[in-house]
Amino acid sequence: MKIEVWSDYVCPFCYIGKRRLEKALETFDHRDQVDVQFKSFELEPEAPRVSDESMYEKLAGKYGISVDEAKRMNEGIRRQAAEEGLTFNFDTMIPTNTFDAHRLAHFAESKNKEKEVHEKLLHAYFTESKHLGDHEVLADIAAEAGIDRDETLAFLADETALVDEVRNDEQASQLIGVRGVPFFLINRKYGISGAQPIDTFLAALEKVWQEESSEPILQNLGSGDAGACVDGSCDLPDEK
Repeated sequence: MKIEVWSDYVCPFCYIGKRRLEKALETFDHRDQVDVQFKSFELEPEAPRVSDESMYEKLAGKYGISVDEAKRMNEGIRRQAAEEGLTFNFDTMIPTNTFDAHRLAHFAESKNKEKEVHEKLLHAYFTESKHLGDHEVLADIAAEAGIDRDETLAFLADETALVDEVRNDEQASQLIGVRGVPFFLINRKYGISGAQPIDTFLAALEKVWQEESSEPILQNLGSGDAGACVDGSCDLPDEK
């Protein structure tokens, strides 16, 4: 079973949804046969790399609400994260552009470190309040995952490197109709939108497994009576 997950590193529900999916997989009998792949999605492609706004100010401007209202809105998200064992520090988060973080994720994939880097990027942003638009910060994250730091810096300095890979993920999301993240696509056939409850993820995993496993390996598209040979003997079709 393959699960493709479109997400962004500044999306709180992407981190919450990731953790809920992981918890569902822990109790899924066939978890060893599930491959989870993360895909790039930018919530704000035009976001500046460096911003003077706090997270609350940014949200207040985006949604036309007061800073206090933005704080109350984030408090509800913070509580949901805490229920999944995650710590969100909205007071000190640093808004930024995530394009280079997505490029780094694809670079990590070439080193077979994509899952480690994906988790570390989310943790760095939401818990450690690190600047994901800063190449030095991204190189530190890569190094923590076991990727050479200098090689990572050289990669990030090439602004054309792995751009197509990020764009291809984003184009694929458009083709299948993804409008928001997180979005989970199972076997290119079943979609789950949003940070659903753990039970919902588990039910979906069970449903897909049963439906996919119950389908015949081969579907007979022939019709009528036809000659066939089985176990050394042949039957001829009745003549009409």
